[in-house]
Order: sequence, then structure tokens, then C-alpha cells
Amino acid sequence: MVVGRPDVQGREAILRVHTKKVPLGDNVDLSVLARGTPGLAGADLANVVNEAALNAARQNRKVVMMVDFEVAKDKILMGAERRSMILSDKEKRMTAYHEAGHALVAAVLPNADPLHKVTIIPRGMALGVTMQLPMDDKHSYSKDYLEAEIAILMGGRIAEEKYIRQMTTGAGNDIERATDLARKMVCEWGMSELGPLSFGKKEEQIFLGREIAQHRDYSEETAIRIDEQVKKVVQGGYDTASHIIDERSDALVTIAEALLERELLDGAEVMQIINGETLAPLAAPEPKNPEGRTQHVIRPEGGRRLPGLSEGETPQPA
Repeated sequence: MVVGRPDVQGREAILRVHTKKVPLGDNVDLSVLARGTPGLAGADLANVVNEAALNAARQNRKVVMMVDFEVAKDKILMGAERRSMILSDKEKRMTAYHEAGHALVAAVLPNADPLHKVTIIPRGMALGVTMQLPMDDKHSYSKDYLEAEIAILMGGRIAEEKYIRQMTTGAGNDIERATDLARKMVCEWGMSELGPLSFGKKEEQIFLGREIAQHRDYSEETAIRIDEQVKKVVQGGYDTASHIIDERSDALVTIAEALLERELLDGAEVMQIINGETLAPLAAPEPKNPEGRTQHVIRPEGGRRLPGLSEGETPQPA
């Protein structure tokens, strides 16, 4: 028996169950959070609530705010941040331009899901992440949408080629996903010049949802034509992304440089850059020693001098 993932109303109901005993801030809107967590199962949503509560506790807050849920959602959807992973300046620049290529194409194409965030902070196994969130739950996908997805996947490799003058292994997963998507379009969904035909009968265990074996029920000549169509679909996405990046090269450079400076941009900030607007300056970091706390002065010889004592004076025991 296969249990489907909850829809937006189901996710909201699940969140209400898991937040029943969690003190929430006034700005928390569970309906907005439910719309921003497509594809998450009940256990994932429970994890989001737990991570949000932990983040609020780390900030010494008595209630969980919406910003805590955003941090938790990003951790679940994009992976945990690996700030301990040190990248060289060259690798960081390559990652910034790679992700800027994805982000620019995703923000421009009308048939793609809206751009949510792009970051060059290593998360999970990735050096950078470009994340999109659909406006509504999707149960079927159009050909235009799938072609846009392939173009977005190609955007990172094109940015590397044009601005770094290198091909890196960072595009490996993008190429694999684009090829797999194109092959499904040709062999399963009839979205190619070969017509509405299905190629390759599969044997699967339905309760696992995994492919066990695939029988080749087509000729050698048809196999060659399938390969040609797969390449044509991927090349079409490559050409679309290349055209967008050539047309908006200034925006791509600005996005990449902003990522190097800020490490994270949301979809609204990327659209500001594309529209030629200037981003708001970064907020000044909070002082490490706010007023009211005892400040220890580090002396050149390595000792500490407590405030209020003159040079050479020693503190007396209480």
C-alpha cells in the first residue's frame, strides 16, 4: 500500500499538530510555511518544527519566530550548512559563477518554478545550492516546464565556460539529471519527434517504486534515433541557457560578485539585480562586547587586565 505525500492543506494540518505545544511568535503563518514545503512528508515537517525550536533556543528566544522556520526549512530542503569546510578563493569564485548561472536562468524563464534562494555556503554534498519553490503542488508537468528545467541545469556549466574558462566536476550532477530527464521525455512521455511512443518496458516492484529490470523492445536503429533525440533535447536546453546568459551577462557577473560578498541571495534580491536595481547594504555586525558586559583587555605579554585597575595594581580577593 503506497501512501502519497500530503498536499498543502495536509501539510498545514500536520504543522498545526506538531506546533501545538511550541510557543509561536506573532509573525508565524503556518499556511505560508505549508506552501513553502512542497514534497515534504509528515516526518520531514516534524523535523522542520524541531529544527526551528532548536534555532530559537540557540538565539535565546522564548518563542519560535518565522525566521527560525525559514532556517529550519532551508536545512531540511537544501541540507545542513558546512561552514567548517574551507574553500580556496578560486573554488569559491567558480562556485559563485556556477550558481549565478543557475539562478539567472531560473529567474528569467517564465515556465520554471520561482527562484527561492541561491547560496555558495556548502550544504550537504554540494558546494553551492540554487533552490526553486513551486507556487502550488504539481501533479503533472508540461513539456515547456521540463525544457526549462533542463535549461536551468545547463546554466551552471555555461557560466563556468564563459566566465571561468574552465569545465569543472561541479556540473556532473546537473548533466546527469538533465540527461535522465531528457531520456524520460523521449522514452516514457512521448515528448520528442519520435512521437507518442514508449520505449523500454519496465518491470518494477510497485510497493518499492524502484525499477528492477528494463526490456529493450526496440531495434538498433530506433536506439540510435532515441540517443539523437535525447541529445537534441539537452542541447536545446543548453542553447536556451546560453542565449539568456549572453543577453544578461552584466547581471550574471553582478549576481556572482554579490554571492561572493554575501554568500546568500533570495529570489527577490536576484530579481533586483536583473532589473538593474542596487541591493541594500549589508547590516553591520553586532558588537561582540555589548555595553553592560565585563570586557577583558588582552595585554601584549598575554596576560589579562581587568577594567578599573591601574597599571601594576593587582586585584584584591573579596
